[in-house]
Amino acid sequence: MNTHSYINILIVEPSSIIYEGLNRILSGGGLRLRVYRAENFDAIEQCILSKKVNVAIVNPLYVQNNEKGFHSLRAGYPATSWVALVYAFFDQRLISLFDGSISISDSPESVIQLVKQNASTENKETATEEVLSERETDVLKLLATGLTNKEIAEKLSISINTVITHRKNITQKTGIKSVSGLTIYAVVKKLVSLDYLSE
Repeated sequence: MNTHSYINILIVEPSSIIYEGLNRILSGGGLRLRVYRAENFDAIEQCILSKKVNVAIVNPLYVQNNEKGFHSLRAGYPATSWVALVYAFFDQRLISLFDGSISISDSPESVIQLVKQNASTENKETATEEVLSERETDVLKLLATGLTNKEIAEKLSISINTVITHRKNITQKTGIKSVSGLTIYAVVKKLVSLDYLSE
Protein backbone atom coordinates (compact mmCIF):
# COMPACT_ATOMS: atom_id res chain seq x y z
CA MET A 1 0.00 0.00 0.00
CA ASN A 2 1.21 3.51 -0.76
CA THR A 3 2.48 4.97 2.52
CA HIS A 4 1.10 8.41 1.65
CA SER A 5 -2.45 7.21 1.06
CA TYR A 6 -5.19 7.00 3.64
CA ILE A 7 -6.82 3.81 4.84
CA ASN A 8 -10.58 4.26 4.56
CA ILE A 9 -12.35 2.35 7.31
CA LEU A 10 -16.08 1.82 7.65
CA ILE A 11 -17.43 0.81 11.06
CA VAL A 12 -20.90 -0.72 10.96
CA GLU A 13 -22.04 -0.71 14.57
CA PRO A 14 -25.26 0.46 16.30
CA SER A 15 -23.61 1.32 19.65
CA SER A 16 -22.09 4.82 19.79
CA ILE A 17 -19.95 3.83 22.78
CA ILE A 18 -18.36 0.89 20.94
CA TYR A 19 -17.99 2.91 17.73
CA GLU A 20 -16.27 5.79 19.57
CA GLY A 21 -13.98 3.42 21.47
CA LEU A 22 -12.90 1.58 18.34
CA ASN A 23 -12.46 4.87 16.46
CA ARG A 24 -10.21 6.18 19.27
CA ILE A 25 -8.08 3.00 19.26
CA LEU A 26 -7.65 3.16 15.47
CA SER A 27 -6.92 6.89 15.47
CA GLY A 28 -4.22 6.43 18.09
CA GLY A 29 -2.42 3.73 16.14
CA GLY A 30 -0.22 5.97 14.00
CA LEU A 31 -2.05 5.07 10.78
CA ARG A 32 -3.32 7.58 8.23
CA LEU A 33 -7.03 6.86 8.51
CA ARG A 34 -10.39 8.13 7.49
CA VAL A 35 -13.08 6.48 9.61
CA TYR A 36 -16.73 6.44 8.53
CA ARG A 37 -19.78 5.01 10.21
CA ALA A 38 -22.85 3.21 8.95
CA GLU A 39 -25.61 2.51 11.45
CA ASN A 40 -27.52 0.01 9.32
CA PHE A 41 -26.93 -2.58 6.63
CA ASP A 42 -28.54 -0.51 3.87
CA ALA A 43 -25.99 2.31 4.30
CA ILE A 44 -22.99 0.02 3.79
CA GLU A 45 -23.01 -0.15 -0.02
CA GLN A 46 -23.46 3.58 -0.47
CA CYS A 47 -20.54 4.31 1.87
CA ILE A 48 -18.25 1.70 0.30
CA LEU A 49 -18.90 3.05 -3.17
CA SER A 50 -18.54 6.74 -2.34
CA LYS A 51 -15.59 6.44 0.08
CA LYS A 52 -13.63 3.55 -1.52
CA VAL A 53 -13.51 1.65 1.78
CA ASN A 54 -10.44 -0.54 2.37
CA VAL A 55 -11.70 -2.23 5.55
CA ALA A 56 -15.29 -2.64 6.71
CA ILE A 57 -15.57 -3.55 10.41
CA VAL A 58 -19.04 -4.99 10.86
CA ASN A 59 -21.09 -6.14 13.84
CA PRO A 60 -22.11 -9.69 12.78
CA LEU A 61 -25.67 -8.97 13.93
CA TYR A 62 -26.15 -7.19 10.61
CA VAL A 63 -25.05 -10.27 8.69
CA GLN A 64 -26.82 -12.90 10.81
CA ASN A 65 -30.22 -12.31 9.21
CA ASN A 66 -28.95 -11.13 5.83
CA GLU A 67 -26.23 -13.53 4.70
CA LYS A 68 -27.38 -13.33 1.09
CA GLY A 69 -27.02 -9.53 1.11
CA PHE A 70 -23.59 -9.86 2.73
CA HIS A 71 -22.39 -12.35 0.09
CA SER A 72 -23.62 -9.95 -2.59
CA LEU A 73 -21.69 -7.04 -1.02
CA ARG A 74 -18.52 -9.13 -0.77
CA ALA A 75 -18.81 -10.19 -4.40
CA GLY A 76 -19.59 -6.66 -5.57
CA TYR A 77 -16.67 -5.04 -3.72
CA PRO A 78 -13.73 -7.48 -3.79
CA ALA A 79 -11.19 -4.76 -2.88
CA THR A 80 -12.83 -4.26 0.54
CA SER A 81 -11.77 -6.47 3.46
CA TRP A 82 -14.52 -7.50 5.89
CA VAL A 83 -13.75 -7.80 9.60
CA ALA A 84 -16.25 -8.98 12.23
CA LEU A 85 -16.52 -6.92 15.43
CA VAL A 86 -17.38 -9.58 18.01
CA TYR A 87 -18.60 -8.85 21.53
CA ALA A 88 -21.38 -11.40 21.86
CA PHE A 89 -21.68 -15.10 21.03
CA PHE A 90 -21.99 -15.86 17.32
CA ASP A 91 -21.89 -19.14 15.48
CA GLN A 92 -18.37 -19.80 14.20
CA ARG A 93 -19.77 -20.44 10.72
CA LEU A 94 -21.04 -16.84 10.65
CA ILE A 95 -17.67 -15.43 11.75
CA SER A 96 -15.94 -17.54 9.07
CA LEU A 97 -17.73 -15.46 6.39
CA PHE A 98 -15.40 -12.55 7.29
CA ASP A 99 -11.72 -11.99 6.42
CA GLY A 100 -10.88 -11.63 10.11
CA SER A 101 -12.38 -10.71 13.45
CA ILE A 102 -11.82 -8.29 16.30
CA SER A 103 -12.90 -9.25 19.80
CA ILE A 104 -13.87 -6.61 22.33
CA SER A 105 -11.16 -8.03 24.59
CA ASP A 106 -8.34 -7.64 22.00
CA SER A 107 -5.50 -5.26 22.80
CA PRO A 108 -5.34 -1.97 20.86
CA GLU A 109 -2.09 -3.17 19.25
CA SER A 110 -3.67 -6.36 17.89
CA VAL A 111 -6.68 -4.41 16.56
CA ILE A 112 -4.39 -1.99 14.71
CA GLN A 113 -2.27 -4.88 13.38
CA LEU A 114 -5.36 -6.67 12.05
CA VAL A 115 -6.57 -3.49 10.32
CA LYS A 116 -3.11 -2.97 8.77
CA GLN A 117 -3.08 -6.53 7.42
CA ASN A 118 -6.58 -6.24 5.99
CA ALA A 119 -5.96 -2.77 4.53
CA SER A 120 -3.15 -4.07 2.34
CA THR A 121 -4.62 -3.68 -1.13
CA GLU A 122 -1.86 -5.45 -3.04
CA ASN A 123 -3.73 -8.76 -3.14
CA LYS A 124 -7.25 -7.39 -2.98
CA GLU A 125 -7.24 -4.67 -5.62
CA THR A 126 -8.73 -5.57 -8.92
CA ALA A 127 -7.30 -4.33 -12.18
CA THR A 128 -7.59 -0.65 -13.00
CA GLU A 129 -11.22 0.23 -13.51
CA GLU A 130 -12.26 -0.17 -17.11
CA VAL A 131 -13.92 2.75 -18.83
CA LEU A 132 -17.52 2.32 -19.94
CA SER A 133 -18.24 2.76 -23.63
CA GLU A 134 -20.53 5.58 -24.74
CA ARG A 135 -23.44 3.16 -25.26
CA GLU A 136 -22.82 1.44 -21.89
CA THR A 137 -22.93 4.87 -20.27
CA ASP A 138 -26.26 5.58 -22.00
CA VAL A 139 -27.66 2.29 -20.71
CA LEU A 140 -26.38 2.96 -17.19
CA LYS A 141 -27.97 6.43 -17.11
CA LEU A 142 -31.35 5.03 -18.13
CA LEU A 143 -31.00 2.10 -15.73
CA ALA A 144 -30.32 4.57 -12.90
CA THR A 145 -33.63 6.32 -13.62
CA GLY A 146 -35.48 3.05 -13.04
CA LEU A 147 -36.24 2.01 -16.61
CA THR A 148 -36.63 -1.68 -17.46
CA ASN A 149 -34.56 -3.47 -20.11
CA LYS A 150 -37.49 -3.19 -22.52
CA GLU A 151 -37.91 0.55 -21.90
CA ILE A 152 -34.16 1.13 -22.33
CA ALA A 153 -34.22 -0.85 -25.61
CA GLU A 154 -37.11 1.26 -26.92
CA LYS A 155 -35.51 4.54 -25.85
CA LEU A 156 -32.15 3.71 -27.48
CA SER A 157 -33.66 1.87 -30.49
CA ILE A 158 -31.72 -1.32 -29.77
CA SER A 159 -32.82 -4.89 -28.96
CA ILE A 160 -33.43 -6.15 -25.43
CA ASN A 161 -30.59 -8.66 -25.93
CA THR A 162 -28.23 -5.78 -26.68
CA VAL A 163 -29.34 -4.01 -23.49
CA ILE A 164 -28.70 -7.21 -21.50
CA THR A 165 -25.23 -7.52 -23.06
CA HIS A 166 -24.45 -3.89 -22.16
CA ARG A 167 -25.64 -4.49 -18.59
CA LYS A 168 -23.37 -7.56 -18.29
CA ASN A 169 -20.44 -5.46 -19.55
CA ILE A 170 -21.27 -2.66 -17.09
CA THR A 171 -21.37 -5.15 -14.20
CA GLN A 172 -18.10 -6.74 -15.31
CA LYS A 173 -16.32 -3.38 -15.64
CA THR A 174 -17.62 -1.82 -12.41
CA GLY A 175 -17.83 -4.96 -10.28
CA ILE A 176 -21.31 -3.84 -9.18
CA LYS A 177 -24.30 -6.15 -9.63
CA SER A 178 -27.26 -4.43 -7.97
CA VAL A 179 -29.30 -1.69 -9.64
CA SER A 180 -29.07 0.40 -6.46
CA GLY A 181 -25.27 0.05 -6.49
CA LEU A 182 -25.11 1.01 -10.17
CA THR A 183 -27.33 4.02 -9.47
CA ILE A 184 -24.98 5.18 -6.70
CA TYR A 185 -22.04 4.57 -9.05
CA ALA A 186 -23.70 6.71 -11.73
CA VAL A 187 -24.23 9.55 -9.23
CA VAL A 188 -20.70 9.34 -7.78
CA LYS A 189 -19.19 9.35 -11.30
CA LYS A 190 -21.43 12.36 -12.13
CA LEU A 191 -23.09 10.49 -14.99
CA VAL A 192 -26.47 11.48 -13.55
CA SER A 193 -27.44 14.06 -10.95
CA LEU A 194 -29.72 13.50 -7.98
CA ASP A 195 -32.05 16.15 -9.45
CA TYR A 196 -32.22 14.12 -12.69
CA LEU A 197 -33.13 10.96 -10.73
CA SER A 198 -35.91 12.68 -8.79
CA GLU A 199 -37.67 13.98 -11.93
